[in-house]
Amino acid sequence: MTAERIGTLAELEENKAHRVVLDGTAIAVVKDASGTVHAIGDTCTHGDISLSEGFVEEGGIECWAHGSLFSLETGKPLSLPAYEPVPVFTVTVDDDGVVYVDPTKTLDV
Repeated sequence: MTAERIGTLAELEENKAHRVVLDGTAIAVVKDASGTVHAIGDTCTHGDISLSEGFVEEGGIECWAHGSLFSLETGKPLSLPAYEPVPVFTVTVDDDGVVYVDPTKTLDV
């Protein structure tokens, strides 16, 4: 599978997570304050909770249920109780501002 179109930069609200399911994989997509788009696994590794229902803050996304904060860049937990990272997926933005996420390509961070 190749990257899938998930929308445009203009459609993504800043510092708000958007849940997409691509090829059966739930992904939280976030456009941060600098305009960079991140795509990480949407399931908290601590409590099987959708991260896209959480809060985007300080370069991370916080699980609303137990408070674990995951880095948008690395997927690594920045706070307990989670200690396992979530996957980070490849994001591309074309010249027209169309955002693509590849659910088969994770970044090695």
